[in-house]
Amino acid sequence: MLNTPTDSQRVADHLREQILSGAIAPGERIRQEDIAEFFGLSRLPVREALRMLAAEGLTELHANKGARVPKLNMREVEVVYRMRESLEPLALSESLGGLDAADVARLREIQRDIESNNDIQRFLDLDRSFHLSSYSACAIEPLSSMVVRLWNTTQPYRRAFVTLSGPGRMWVVNAEHNLLIDAIDRRDPVDAENILRGHIRRTRIELAAHPDIFDP
Repeated sequence: MLNTPTDSQRVADHLREQILSGAIAPGERIRQEDIAEFFGLSRLPVREALRMLAAEGLTELHANKGARVPKLNMREVEVVYRMRESLEPLALSESLGGLDAADVARLREIQRDIESNNDIQRFLDLDRSFHLSSYSACAIEPLSSMVVRLWNTTQPYRRAFVTLSGPGRMWVVNAEHNLLIDAIDRRDPVDAENILRGHIRRTRIELAAHPDIFDP
């Protein structure tokens, strides 16, 4: 069976979408033989794909146990959100100088889509695109990589939180996003950092009020 370097990327892209969409849940094992059979490949590109996803925080690799999607407890999620409160405002500040008018227009477009949307998975995709786009001009690679990794790690808990909070709380998200766009448009790092830090902190605090999200 002939494998190519793009095979690993193809498998990684498929598994990434499955994990981020919730089709593969936290704590669920990923069986290499099943994935290899699905794609008609040997296990070698599957193992490489799983290593790629582990670097992104989407899988855990255990000797003699294979791979699984990480599952965090309430305390671990709280700490990860505190890390996000520190690192994402820094990434945004580093990105501000490289964002142009077209980037700001793109953020406004994404926000319009968020405000006209009623689907949870679509919101999660748009919200991720909104924030990661705002960090896209950050040239400090270790910071950018860590921010994406932390987003990946908290995705299942954001989905559970949005499901529980429902559409009645979307006005808060929309208001904070619009304030953030305004600060980015003004290239105001102080306002942008403070708004973003409060945005992340609010989610952390509200998650802590729903321990049932973390129950087995």
